[in-house]
Amino acid sequence: MGESLQRNESLDMILNVKRDAAEKLDESMVEDRVPLLQKLVAEVVGTFFLIFVGCGCVVVNLNNDNVVTLPGVAIVWGLAVVVLVYSLGHISGAHFNPAVTIAHASSRRFPLMQVPTYIIAQLLGSTLASGALKLIFNGKENQFVGTLPSGSDLQAFVIEFIITFYLMFIVSGVATDDRAISELAGLVVGSTITLSVLFAGPITGASMNPARSLGPSIVHHEYRGIWIYLVSPVLGALAGTWTYNFVKFTNTPVGGLTESNSFLKGSRSL
Repeated sequence: MGESLQRNESLDMILNVKRDAAEKLDESMVEDRVPLLQKLVAEVVGTFFLIFVGCGCVVVNLNNDNVVTLPGVAIVWGLAVVVLVYSLGHISGAHFNPAVTIAHASSRRFPLMQVPTYIIAQLLGSTLASGALKLIFNGKENQFVGTLPSGSDLQAFVIEFIITFYLMFIVSGVATDDRAISELAGLVVGSTITLSVLFAGPITGASMNPARSLGPSIVHHEYRGIWIYLVSPVLGALAGTWTYNFVKFTNTPVGGLTESNSFLKGSRSL
Protein backbone atom coordinates (compact mmCIF):
# COMPACT_ATOMS: atom_id res chain seq x y z
CA MET A 1 0.00 0.00 0.00
CA GLY A 2 2.80 2.39 0.98
CA GLU A 3 4.80 1.56 -2.14
CA SER A 4 1.74 2.15 -4.33
CA LEU A 5 1.11 5.54 -2.71
CA GLN A 6 4.75 6.50 -3.17
CA ARG A 7 4.63 5.51 -6.86
CA ASN A 8 1.49 7.59 -7.36
CA GLU A 9 3.14 10.61 -5.72
CA SER A 10 6.21 10.17 -7.92
CA LEU A 11 4.00 9.89 -11.01
CA ASP A 12 2.11 13.05 -10.05
CA MET A 13 5.38 14.91 -9.56
CA ILE A 14 6.65 13.81 -12.99
CA LEU A 15 3.39 14.84 -14.64
CA ASN A 16 3.50 18.24 -12.92
CA VAL A 17 7.08 18.80 -14.03
CA LYS A 18 6.22 17.84 -17.61
CA ARG A 19 3.16 20.07 -17.64
CA ASP A 20 5.10 23.03 -16.25
CA ALA A 21 7.93 22.40 -18.71
CA ALA A 22 5.44 22.40 -21.57
CA GLU A 23 3.95 25.68 -20.32
CA LYS A 24 7.41 27.25 -20.13
CA LEU A 25 8.17 26.01 -23.63
CA ASP A 26 4.99 27.64 -24.90
CA GLU A 27 5.94 30.90 -23.17
CA SER A 28 9.45 30.84 -24.66
CA MET A 29 7.98 30.20 -28.09
CA VAL A 30 5.75 33.26 -27.69
CA GLU A 31 8.76 35.35 -26.65
CA ASP A 32 10.74 34.10 -29.65
CA ARG A 33 7.94 35.23 -31.96
CA VAL A 34 8.80 38.86 -31.19
CA PRO A 35 10.81 39.99 -34.24
CA LEU A 36 14.33 41.19 -33.58
CA LEU A 37 13.54 44.55 -35.18
CA GLN A 38 10.79 45.18 -32.64
CA LYS A 39 13.16 44.28 -29.81
CA LEU A 40 15.79 46.66 -31.13
CA VAL A 41 13.29 49.51 -31.48
CA ALA A 42 12.18 48.87 -27.90
CA GLU A 43 15.80 49.03 -26.73
CA VAL A 44 16.42 52.29 -28.60
CA VAL A 45 13.23 53.89 -27.28
CA GLY A 46 13.78 52.62 -23.74
CA THR A 47 17.43 53.66 -23.56
CA PHE A 48 16.53 57.08 -24.98
CA PHE A 49 13.91 57.58 -22.27
CA LEU A 50 16.25 56.39 -19.52
CA ILE A 51 19.09 58.73 -20.53
CA PHE A 52 16.86 61.67 -21.45
CA VAL A 53 15.01 61.62 -18.14
CA GLY A 54 17.94 60.66 -15.93
CA CYS A 55 20.54 62.95 -17.46
CA GLY A 56 17.93 65.66 -18.03
CA CYS A 57 17.30 65.65 -14.30
CA VAL A 58 21.03 66.10 -13.74
CA VAL A 59 21.10 69.12 -16.10
CA VAL A 60 18.13 70.74 -14.38
CA ASN A 61 19.76 70.15 -11.01
CA LEU A 62 23.06 71.74 -12.10
CA ASN A 63 21.38 74.74 -13.74
CA ASN A 64 19.09 75.54 -10.81
CA ASP A 65 21.28 75.48 -7.69
CA ASN A 66 20.75 71.76 -6.97
CA VAL A 67 16.99 72.20 -6.69
CA VAL A 68 16.40 68.52 -7.46
CA THR A 69 18.99 67.37 -4.89
CA LEU A 70 20.90 64.08 -4.90
CA PRO A 71 17.96 62.05 -3.48
CA GLY A 72 15.74 63.54 -6.18
CA VAL A 73 18.17 62.57 -8.94
CA ALA A 74 18.46 59.06 -7.51
CA ILE A 75 14.68 58.66 -7.38
CA VAL A 76 14.30 59.84 -10.99
CA TRP A 77 16.81 57.23 -12.23
CA GLY A 78 15.11 54.51 -10.21
CA LEU A 79 11.59 55.41 -11.35
CA ALA A 80 12.71 55.58 -14.98
CA VAL A 81 13.95 51.99 -14.71
CA VAL A 82 10.72 50.88 -13.00
CA VAL A 83 8.41 52.22 -15.72
CA LEU A 84 10.61 50.86 -18.50
CA VAL A 85 10.79 47.36 -17.02
CA TYR A 86 7.01 47.14 -16.79
CA SER A 87 6.35 48.72 -20.19
CA LEU A 88 9.03 47.08 -22.35
CA GLY A 89 10.28 44.10 -20.38
CA HIS A 90 7.93 41.71 -22.19
CA ILE A 91 9.16 42.91 -25.58
CA SER A 92 12.94 43.23 -25.39
CA GLY A 93 13.74 42.11 -21.86
CA ALA A 94 14.32 45.75 -20.83
CA HIS A 95 18.10 45.60 -20.89
CA PHE A 96 18.99 49.19 -21.91
CA ASN A 97 22.50 48.34 -20.75
CA PRO A 98 25.27 46.51 -22.66
CA ALA A 99 26.62 45.07 -19.40
CA VAL A 100 23.25 43.42 -18.70
CA THR A 101 23.03 42.08 -22.25
CA ILE A 102 26.53 40.61 -22.14
CA ALA A 103 25.95 39.07 -18.71
CA HIS A 104 22.68 37.43 -19.79
CA ALA A 105 24.35 36.08 -22.92
CA SER A 106 27.23 34.64 -20.88
CA SER A 107 24.76 32.58 -18.84
CA ARG A 108 22.78 31.52 -21.94
CA ARG A 109 19.72 33.54 -21.01
CA PHE A 110 20.05 35.65 -24.13
CA PRO A 111 21.02 34.72 -27.73
CA LEU A 112 24.69 35.44 -28.31
CA MET A 113 24.05 36.40 -31.93
CA GLN A 114 21.77 39.27 -30.86
CA VAL A 115 24.31 40.86 -28.49
CA PRO A 116 25.99 43.18 -31.06
CA THR A 117 22.68 44.53 -32.37
CA TYR A 118 21.37 45.10 -28.83
CA ILE A 119 24.51 47.02 -27.87
CA ILE A 120 24.27 49.17 -31.01
CA ALA A 121 20.61 49.91 -30.25
CA GLN A 122 21.41 50.87 -26.66
CA LEU A 123 24.28 53.10 -27.68
CA LEU A 124 22.12 54.73 -30.35
CA GLY A 125 19.37 55.50 -27.83
CA SER A 126 21.88 56.97 -25.37
CA THR A 127 23.61 59.11 -28.00
CA LEU A 128 20.32 60.44 -29.38
CA ALA A 129 19.08 61.32 -25.91
CA SER A 130 22.34 63.08 -25.06
CA GLY A 131 22.17 64.99 -28.33
CA ALA A 132 18.57 66.01 -27.65
CA LEU A 133 19.54 67.33 -24.21
CA LYS A 134 22.41 69.32 -25.71
CA LEU A 135 20.03 70.92 -28.22
CA ILE A 136 17.43 71.74 -25.56
CA PHE A 137 19.86 73.03 -22.94
CA ASN A 138 22.28 75.05 -25.06
CA GLY A 139 24.51 77.99 -24.31
CA LYS A 140 25.05 78.60 -20.62
CA GLU A 141 22.63 75.80 -19.74
CA ASN A 142 24.68 73.21 -21.61
CA GLN A 143 26.12 70.71 -19.13
CA PHE A 144 28.18 67.58 -19.55
CA VAL A 145 25.82 64.80 -18.43
CA GLY A 146 28.31 61.97 -18.67
CA THR A 147 30.22 60.34 -15.84
CA LEU A 148 33.62 61.36 -14.47
CA PRO A 149 35.51 60.00 -11.46
CA SER A 150 35.73 62.51 -8.62
CA GLY A 151 38.66 60.60 -7.08
CA SER A 152 41.21 58.17 -8.43
CA ASP A 153 40.59 55.86 -11.37
CA LEU A 154 41.09 52.84 -9.11
CA GLN A 155 38.49 54.08 -6.66
CA ALA A 156 35.99 54.65 -9.47
CA PHE A 157 36.74 51.27 -11.03
CA VAL A 158 36.16 49.39 -7.77
CA ILE A 159 32.95 51.25 -6.94
CA GLU A 160 31.50 50.75 -10.42
CA PHE A 161 32.38 47.07 -10.23
CA ILE A 162 30.67 46.61 -6.87
CA ILE A 163 27.45 48.49 -7.63
CA THR A 164 27.10 46.80 -11.02
CA PHE A 165 27.82 43.44 -9.40
CA TYR A 166 24.90 43.88 -7.02
CA LEU A 167 22.67 45.30 -9.72
CA MET A 168 23.17 42.21 -11.88
CA PHE A 169 23.02 39.87 -8.89
CA ILE A 170 19.62 41.30 -7.98
CA VAL A 171 18.41 41.34 -11.60
CA SER A 172 19.31 37.65 -11.86
CA GLY A 173 17.42 36.92 -8.65
CA VAL A 174 14.15 38.69 -9.39
CA ALA A 175 13.99 38.43 -13.18
CA THR A 176 15.44 35.03 -14.04
CA ASP A 177 14.62 32.77 -11.07
CA ASP A 178 11.16 31.15 -11.20
CA ARG A 179 10.99 31.08 -7.40
CA ALA A 180 11.08 34.89 -7.14
CA ILE A 181 7.99 37.12 -7.14
CA SER A 182 8.32 38.28 -10.72
CA GLU A 183 5.67 41.01 -10.43
CA LEU A 184 8.01 42.97 -8.16
CA ALA A 185 11.03 42.78 -10.48
CA GLY A 186 10.68 46.35 -11.75
CA LEU A 187 10.34 47.83 -8.27
CA VAL A 188 13.28 45.85 -6.92
CA VAL A 189 15.61 46.73 -9.79
CA GLY A 190 14.55 50.38 -9.71
CA SER A 191 15.15 50.53 -5.96
CA THR A 192 18.61 49.07 -6.47
CA ILE A 193 19.41 51.82 -8.97
CA THR A 194 18.17 54.47 -6.55
CA LEU A 195 20.30 53.17 -3.69
CA SER A 196 23.38 52.95 -5.90
CA VAL A 197 22.98 56.52 -7.18
CA LEU A 198 22.54 57.81 -3.62
CA PHE A 199 25.81 56.21 -2.60
CA ALA A 200 28.01 56.31 -5.68
CA GLY A 201 26.57 59.27 -7.60
CA PRO A 202 28.88 61.91 -6.08
CA ILE A 203 31.94 59.65 -6.54
CA THR A 204 31.61 58.06 -9.98
CA GLY A 205 28.25 59.19 -11.34
CA ALA A 206 26.89 55.69 -10.60
CA SER A 207 26.89 54.64 -14.24
CA MET A 208 26.59 50.83 -14.05
CA ASN A 209 25.95 51.11 -17.78
CA PRO A 210 28.52 51.59 -20.59
CA ALA A 211 25.86 53.12 -22.87
CA ARG A 212 24.88 55.64 -20.19
CA SER A 213 28.49 56.90 -20.08
CA LEU A 214 29.52 56.54 -23.73
CA GLY A 215 26.53 58.33 -25.28
CA PRO A 216 27.14 61.67 -23.51
CA SER A 217 30.89 61.29 -24.07
CA ILE A 218 30.36 61.03 -27.83
CA VAL A 219 28.07 64.06 -27.94
CA HIS A 220 30.29 66.26 -25.73
CA HIS A 221 33.63 64.84 -26.93
CA GLU A 222 34.65 64.17 -23.34
CA TYR A 223 36.43 60.86 -22.89
CA ARG A 224 38.32 61.25 -19.63
CA GLY A 225 38.12 58.02 -17.65
CA ILE A 226 35.73 56.47 -20.16
CA TRP A 227 37.58 53.15 -20.04
CA ILE A 228 36.46 52.71 -16.45
CA TYR A 229 32.80 52.90 -17.43
CA LEU A 230 33.27 50.54 -20.36
CA VAL A 231 35.20 47.83 -18.54
CA SER A 232 34.18 47.85 -14.88
CA PRO A 233 30.38 47.53 -15.32
CA VAL A 234 30.80 44.63 -17.74
CA LEU A 235 33.09 42.76 -15.35
CA GLY A 236 30.80 43.52 -12.42
CA ALA A 237 27.72 42.32 -14.31
CA LEU A 238 29.43 39.09 -15.34
CA ALA A 239 30.54 38.45 -11.77
CA GLY A 240 27.06 39.25 -10.45
CA THR A 241 25.14 36.92 -12.75
CA TRP A 242 27.56 34.01 -12.29
CA THR A 243 27.60 34.45 -8.51
CA TYR A 244 23.81 34.24 -8.47
CA ASN A 245 23.92 31.18 -10.71
CA PHE A 246 26.18 29.57 -8.11
CA VAL A 247 24.01 30.36 -5.07
CA LYS A 248 20.59 29.73 -6.63
CA PHE A 249 20.83 25.92 -6.63
CA THR A 250 18.90 24.28 -3.79
CA ASN A 251 18.03 20.84 -2.46
CA THR A 252 14.33 21.54 -2.98
CA PRO A 253 12.57 18.73 -4.90
CA VAL A 254 12.13 19.44 -8.59
CA GLY A 255 8.37 19.67 -8.18
CA GLY A 256 8.80 22.45 -5.65
CA LEU A 257 10.92 24.53 -7.98
CA THR A 258 8.20 24.66 -10.63
CA GLU A 259 5.69 26.39 -8.37
CA SER A 260 5.52 30.13 -8.92
CA ASN A 261 5.77 32.46 -5.94
CA SER A 262 3.51 35.02 -7.58
CA PHE A 263 1.42 36.80 -4.97
CA LEU A 264 -1.09 37.57 -7.73
CA LYS A 265 -1.75 33.87 -8.26
CA GLY A 266 -2.17 33.43 -4.55
CA SER A 267 -4.71 36.23 -4.37
CA ARG A 268 -6.74 34.74 -7.21
CA SER A 269 -7.09 31.48 -5.37
CA LEU A 270 -8.60 33.16 -2.28
